[in-house]
This record gives sequence, structure tokens and C-alpha cells, in this order.
Amino acid sequence: MAPTGTGSPDACDRPSVTAPESPDARDRSAATAPDWAEEALGLLLERVGETAEQVGDRFPLYADPADGRWTTTGRGSWTGGFWAGLLWLRAGRTGSADNRAAAAAVTGRLAPWAGADTSTRGLILWYGTALGAGDPTAQALRERAAKAAVGAFDPELGLVPWGSALGGERLRARTDGVPGLVPLLASAGPEGREAAARHLHRHLDLCLPRDGTGRPAPAWRLDRTRGWLAEDDPAPGWTRGEAWLLLAVADALLRADTPAWRADRLPAAAELLLADCGMLDGPLVPPADARRPDGPADSSAAAITAVALLKLALVPGAVRPTVWAARARAVLHRLAHDHLTRPGGTRPAGMLLDGCYDARGGTAVRHELVWGDFFLALGLAALLGRADLRRV
Repeated sequence: MAPTGTGSPDACDRPSVTAPESPDARDRSAATAPDWAEEALGLLLERVGETAEQVGDRFPLYADPADGRWTTTGRGSWTGGFWAGLLWLRAGRTGSADNRAAAAAVTGRLAPWAGADTSTRGLILWYGTALGAGDPTAQALRERAAKAAVGAFDPELGLVPWGSALGGERLRARTDGVPGLVPLLASAGPEGREAAARHLHRHLDLCLPRDGTGRPAPAWRLDRTRGWLAEDDPAPGWTRGEAWLLLAVADALLRADTPAWRADRLPAAAELLLADCGMLDGPLVPPADARRPDGPADSSAAAITAVALLKLALVPGAVRPTVWAARARAVLHRLAHDHLTRPGGTRPAGMLLDGCYDARGGTAVRHELVWGDFFLALGLAALLGRADLRRV
């Protein structure tokens, strides 16, 4: 299905994009006012039902901000697991057997990705199965995917290569090939935990600045003669790539129970990302490209960051859990208040707008993104005590 165009929504129905600022009094109220979180989660999960009717047996990718019509994919691409995850969140909220069956059916359709040559199988098959507790379809697929991911680990390179399944050169390393894959690998026993730790640290070696300051370089290509070379797309300043990397570090810290995880290094990596990427003192909803602060925002990067911060706050012995949790609440509150459509407008309620699929290519730059919806819903569910982020 081709994109349908952005259109021009009514001004009174359009959430605003916030400028860089510190959390204001309204955002700080998130710490003591859970009603807004309940309302926002309800809207998001009601939207899931509408989306399911619209997309049928296809997978939603991004939706037009004017009318909520989804651009879809047949196999789910790298985002299919987030659609399954949203269906599991809906089933968990409603307790409906029909909703659980729908979630299990979509999860089952992710099975071909278990053997696909891509490190994004972590995004697809961890988030598509982790919320399906007790479901045999989800459990069997997760175990199969974890075993396949361990088999794809290249000991010489110290990582699971980016792969060829999504096109382009196979021997690459990208920050979006780390989240999801860390917990998926780690679920495969001692060998899997070793591979997960090595995969993460190899990406940290490549992506984090050599002098200990600055923004990560999110994409690398292996040249057999010259070694690893930084790519220019995506380039440093890709805020979603920074959020992906922080999420992977948080997942590792929650599992760092053996020397292989190199737990002494991980807090410093998290602090570098938080400080140099403005995740604690920058805009609550960052620009998609930090080098273009006046360009499109990316609400999905904000939602991923919020979940990562909530995970960091759960790490035993964390040094600033209150600060991280408060920032996460402020981000979630801002997304729910200023970027989520409400009933009564010209488009469906429950759309998280201002997500940016591809700023450089100009594709879907102010849209609803399926992974943005998922991470906002997951963060809200965690805030309300409905999801355990140590298991998702």
C-alpha cells in the first residue's frame, strides 16, 4: 500500500510540537496524577481495535495525520512485533479471550522472521512475544527466534550482523539492531547471554564517541580491508537511534548478573547517552534529527526514551532512579497531553502524532507510527502497574 499523503488537519484538532524546554508544572503533575495515564492508555488501546478492523490481515506501519488511514505491510517488516505487542497490551487490559486469540494470531504470523537474516528480529520477535505470557504460540516462537539469533551470532565480528533481509549490505552494525535482540538472545541460556553481552558491547565500541563525549554514530559498515567505517545515513544526531541504544543498555543492566555483561561499563554508557543526547535536560519530545532542531519532531523517540528511563530506574543500585522516573513520567505526560488525539475531532482518537519515520527522505514526518503507539502504551501501562518492564 502506498502512502496516502499527509493532508492538513484542522488547527483545533492538531497537537502541537513542543520546543526545547524543561518539564513545566503541568508535566511535573504527572508524578501525582495517574488519571491522565489511564485515559491516554484507554484511547491508545481503543485505537488498536479500530486499526485491527482497518488493516485486516496486514500490519500497520504509519498512519496519515489527517484521517488516520494506515500505510501497511504484508509481512510486518521490522515493525510487525509492535503491532502484536499492542494487541497483547489490549488483551491484558480487557481480559477478553477473543482479544488474546487475535494477539496470538498476529504473533503467529511473525514466525517467518525467526529465520530471517536481520538483527531487527529482536524488535520483531521480542516485542511481539514478550507480553504474551502463558500463550503457547508466543512462547514457542520466542524460543525458536532466540535459538536462531544465537546461531546468527558471528564470534569473529562479536555481533549479529545487520543482515540482508531488509536490503542493503549484510555486514553492518546499527543502533536499531540492538534493542530487543539483547533480551531475546539472553533468553536462550548461558550461550545466549554471552552473545547478548558481546553484541551490545560491540555496538557500544563502534557507536559511542571515542573521546567519551558527543553523540553516537549510529550506523557502520564492515570493509574487509579498512575495517568498520561509519555510514552517513543515519548520521549522528538521529534521536531515535540514540533512544534505541539507551533501551538496549537498560535491558542489559536489568540482566547484568554475570561478568560477561561488563556491568561496570554499562552505567557509564547510560550516563553518556543521557547527558550528551539531552535525554534529561533537552526537549521532552526531541527533533528527529538533533542537527535540525527546527525540523520535524519524533514522538516515537520520546516514547522509547521514556520506557528506557523507567527501566533504568528499576536497576538494583541505580544511582538516580527518582530523577530518571520523574523524567519518564514527564515525557509520557507531554506525549499524552499534547500529541495524542482526543475524541470529537476530524480524525480517530488515540493517535500518537508527530512521529517521524524518515526525516532525511521526507517520509511520514508528522505521522502516527505503530512503534510510537506501542512504546507510549507500554510506558503508560508500566506507570499504572499493568506491565513489568523487567520482563518486556
